[in-house]
Amino acid sequence: MAVDRGLLATLKAKPGKGGELGEFLRKGRELADQEDGTVTWYAFRLDDTTYGIFDTFESEDARQAHVNGQIPAALQDVASDLLAEDAVISPIDVLAVK
Repeated sequence: MAVDRGLLATLKAKPGKGGELGEFLRKGRELADQEDGTVTWYAFRLDDTTYGIFDTFESEDARQAHVNGQIPAALQDVASDLLAEDAVISPIDVLAVK
C-alpha cells in the first residue's frame, strides 16, 4: 500500500449543533466504507464546536473520486443547518505512515 495523499477537513458547528454534527460524521463512515479508493477515513472532535475529517488515498484519482462523492455532497446538504462557517478542506501530502 502506498498511501501518499489525503484530505483534512475542519468543520465548525453552529452553537448547540455540535452533537448533531458529531452524529452526522459517525454516519459518514457508512459512506466511506463504500469508497474503494479511500484507504482510511477518520472523523474526530477537537472540542464542543470543532470537528474534522481526515482521510487517505493511494492515488489522485481516488482522492478526486472522494471529493466528488457522497460524503461531500451529504455535508453540503446539512451545512446551512449545522455549520457556523464553510468547511476548510485541504489536500495534504502524507510523508510517513505506520
